[in-house]
Amino acid sequence: MRRHPLLWKLAGLQVSFCLLLVWLIWTWGLSVERSTYFLSLADRDYLARYAQQAEQAWQRGGAAGIEAWRRQVEHTEQTWVAVIGPQLQSLGPTPLTAEQASHLTFMRKLDWPMSRRLRDELPYVSIEFAEHPEQGRVVMQLPERLLPTGLTAWTHVITHGVAPALLALLMGLALYRHLVVPLNRLRDRADALRADELDSPALPFVQRRDELGELAQAFEHMAVRLRQSLEQQRLLLRTLSHELRTPLARLRIAHDSHLPAQQLRERLDREIADMQTLLENTLDLAWLDTEQPSLSTEPVLLVSVWEALCEDLCFESGWERARLPCTLGAECRVQAHLDSLAQALENLMRNAIRHSPAGGTVSLNGWREGDHWHLRVSDQGPGVPEADLERIFIPYQRLENSGAGFGLGLPIARRAIELQGGRLWASNDGPGLSLHLTLPAAADGLES
Repeated sequence: MRRHPLLWKLAGLQVSFCLLLVWLIWTWGLSVERSTYFLSLADRDYLARYAQQAEQAWQRGGAAGIEAWRRQVEHTEQTWVAVIGPQLQSLGPTPLTAEQASHLTFMRKLDWPMSRRLRDELPYVSIEFAEHPEQGRVVMQLPERLLPTGLTAWTHVITHGVAPALLALLMGLALYRHLVVPLNRLRDRADALRADELDSPALPFVQRRDELGELAQAFEHMAVRLRQSLEQQRLLLRTLSHELRTPLARLRIAHDSHLPAQQLRERLDREIADMQTLLENTLDLAWLDTEQPSLSTEPVLLVSVWEALCEDLCFESGWERARLPCTLGAECRVQAHLDSLAQALENLMRNAIRHSPAGGTVSLNGWREGDHWHLRVSDQGPGVPEADLERIFIPYQRLENSGAGFGLGLPIARRAIELQGGRLWASNDGPGLSLHLTLPAAADGLES
């Protein structure tokens, strides 16, 4: 079951964007509101001094002192001012009128937001006495010059338009960098492959652990397969042109010569057989590598396959049966495709017989490794240099002094074994070369 990491990344990015937008509007909005609707500290201190002066006037001159102070402030600030007691009665000699008393209903403290009322009237502020706030307070209509500006149209544009737009732009850039930039690089990589630039650098985001990383890995795997296929095609053309040109030249020479009919027939048979073997092996390798067929498997008794191959190879090579020993028993049953396994094992045996000295042996043994059988075909030949142990499985690669052959037997064997869930490799176990192969054990051959 896929975890869809890219989906969760995008969901997390969107949720983070929404939370950041809400946080910004909430915190910045409060800050803007305080800076535009609330009185500054200097203005609060300025108005608080009026309450201090009124309290001093009350203490010194009573109602007359309050009235004189009130008239002075009204003249200075060009606004309405009243000093009231704890029962909301006027502390001056003149009582409040009904209209003036109505202003007391909408009094605001200095730390409250200030704005014009619905009828475009300046707010009324209540300022308690400094030393004895229980004795009274000053109520005044806020002077026009002290009224906060409030949120303007441009402020609304910035807080509700520009800021969210910038956040959305940042989110778009993040999405572009996370999604579109890798896709652009993938497109450039595809254009490079289309232009036959097969050795262009790998995609940098191939290590990402999400769907784009998986796409990059699949693309790189495709590029590697394409590179290998093209290299094999080029190698195939070079090899076929070389390997076929030589026997064709010999056929032309034989045709133009005056050889006896019997010798001419033998030469034609030998050259045609070599070309037929080369073409058949090349087609087999191309089919296994490009088609990657799904081979149906069945339990196979390996001893029976070895015995059948020994009978044919002894007839062809003239070897005695005793020179092809096998130490496996009836318990060695593998899950494999019979024909492909027989062809692969035959290629290994032919290769071992070709490089065995006079009187040498080619043996087969093996052992269980978990749910696989580890098999080993060993000869007593000269072996292979350590640096060339992997090279012998490359098509058309022939080592020096390797004798006849086209370098296709071991590559075909490896590909056939791999298609059955196994492995094939070589090692020097002196004297001679050992070819190791692992195959899944058959279910009815598992130990209970």
